[in-house]
Amino acid sequence: MRKVEVISYQKQWSLEFKQEANVLNQIFNQEIVHIDHIGSTAVEGLKAKPVIDIMAVCKDIHSIDTYNEAMAEIGYVAKGENGLPGRRFFEKGGYQRTHHVHVYQKGDSEVARHLAFRDYLRTHPKEVTRYGGVKEDLARRFPYDIKSYIVKKNGIVKEIEHKALMWYDTAIRD
Repeated sequence: MRKVEVISYQKQWSLEFKQEANVLNQIFNQEIVHIDHIGSTAVEGLKAKPVIDIMAVCKDIHSIDTYNEAMAEIGYVAKGENGLPGRRFFEKGGYQRTHHVHVYQKGDSEVARHLAFRDYLRTHPKEVTRYGGVKEDLARRFPYDIKSYIVKKNGIVKEIEHKALMWYDTAIRD
């Protein structure tokens, strides 16, 4: 059973992302347009589950399926779309999860959503504190129930996401 653990921000998360991004660039070679660190571990000061979320943007999403074996060789399990059409998802670490890789095709709206959420939090410290507190509380309340943790967290995620997308749209135009 996977324990829901939310911990204080760790500076090494940025380094762990860079190391894994280098490996992923070698595996996917010419398919990847860019790789970004997303999710809570990408926001300095934000409490997070210690899982590095990585978003890779590719030229052709269907070509990513041909890399499942190469990803397995470095410890990832291919999960296909895993509930989000147009995405390819990989997880590493089993019950002691260490990394998630989300792959989207260039132009997919999910790319902007992830970047907006991350960048909004990076520039709004009060939201970081509020969001981190909610996550910490939920982890205490649901230590062995990841589904309840996610469902209960969804409200604040959608609220921040809405603000982030409006902010991001304005920031891009400026």
